[in-house]
Amino acid sequence: MAKEQLGARVDAEVADLARKRAADRNLSLGDYLAQLVLEDVQGMRQRAMTAADRFIGEFGELLDAAEDAQAASAKENRAT
Repeated sequence: MAKEQLGARVDAEVADLARKRAADRNLSLGDYLAQLVLEDVQGMRQRAMTAADRFIGEFGELLDAAEDAQAASAKENRAT
C-alpha cells in the first residue's frame, strides 16, 4: 500500500504521549497513528451496527406493517 505523508500540529504534551505510546507498542509514530484511525473506524462501524439492530428491534414491526400496507395498496391499484 502506498504511503502518504500527513502533517498535524498538536500540543507538545500530546506529541510526547503519542511517541511514548508508539514506542510501547514497538510501532513507528506513523504506524501508531494509522492504527488509531483504523481502530476508530472499526469502532464506529460496530456502533452503527448496534444502533441499527436496536432500531430494527424497536421499530421493526412498525416498518413491516407499513411495508405490508404499501404492498396491499399497490396490489389494489393494479387490480383496478
